[in-house]
Amino acid sequence: MTGLWRSAWSAPRAVPAPPRRVWRDWALVALVAVLAVIEALFRTDLQHPLFAVIALFVLLPTVLWRRTKPLAMLLIVMVPLELLLPGSTLYSSLFVLVNVYALFRWGAGRDLVIGSAVLIVSLSLTFVRGGGLDDLIGGFALLLTVVLLGIAFRYRAGSRQRNLAGIRIREREHLARDLHDTVAHHVTAIAIRAQAGLAVAERDPRAAQDALTVIEAEAAKTLSELRSMVRVLRQGDTAELAPSPRLADIEQLAGMRPGGAEVAVTVVGDDGSIPPPVAAAVFRLAQESVTNALRHARQVSRVDVRVEADAGGLRVTVTNDGDVAASPTPGFGIIGMRERAALLGGTCQAGPAPGGGWAVIAVLPRAGWAS
Repeated sequence: MTGLWRSAWSAPRAVPAPPRRVWRDWALVALVAVLAVIEALFRTDLQHPLFAVIALFVLLPTVLWRRTKPLAMLLIVMVPLELLLPGSTLYSSLFVLVNVYALFRWGAGRDLVIGSAVLIVSLSLTFVRGGGLDDLIGGFALLLTVVLLGIAFRYRAGSRQRNLAGIRIREREHLARDLHDTVAHHVTAIAIRAQAGLAVAERDPRAAQDALTVIEAEAAKTLSELRSMVRVLRQGDTAELAPSPRLADIEQLAGMRPGGAEVAVTVVGDDGSIPPPVAAAVFRLAQESVTNALRHARQVSRVDVRVEADAGGLRVTVTNDGDVAASPTPGFGIIGMRERAALLGGTCQAGPAPGGGWAVIAVLPRAGWAS
């Protein structure tokens, strides 16, 4: 029990921070002031109408600071209202409910504990003064309704902030995977070009120079994409964002690679309606599979990439004819592909193909969970 009270007392203020004062706050002050004057003019049961209006005018500006200083504003209002003569209380003084709502919507834990105690004491004094059981029950019901509204909106805002924080974390995970895929793809091209250049450097210096030119271009592209992604991963930084890859961009993977390996790409059923997150995931899966085949497979001569899209979903198949190690273990690339597919509600399997070589098969729903 002590731990519960300590937790409630030390609870932080609601997030996000309270909004700044807006025109509606001034409109509320003006409306309550007008209603108070009208009430003082037409109510015949008020013993001191002028005193009641002046007291209300003095307390009314507290609504302007109710979000930033909720407990202080509530105490400033509640104490004088309890000291007023019973026959000098205006119905317009119900504006105090706005301060009660603000306390439970924006206040810190200690503010809520102290404010709750003040409200309970106020109800008790109403009953002691002879307000009757009906007044006590009605006042309690009204206060409870306002308190629950404040707590409900507080929880709703906090839940939204937690969801946004989760989305940011997932986006950063996606960027980390993209960082791995992009850098691995370019570094593989650099390594293959470097190996080819070393192999022909003695007998064909011109070919070695061409390899260095390609290496320079790939390195520059890698650094550019690396800087862009790192700026996104850093808090508060921005980056030049490029459009998400589409299914049509997979055809860029096709072509001959240094060393004689050919990459063939076939895309079937692309009607342009695939959600961007799903299309980007398919592109990254295909790119990572090609990169892994060129880097890890031995004596590979052909890599086939086939993407099939239909009303039910997408199927990505990447096969190569290279030799497979006796007991291959999945690296970070394969693990990342499985996680990327799972985030969209799909599956990804990688392993030796029945006819030899290596195969990666991924199946994704057309409208992935994360989209």
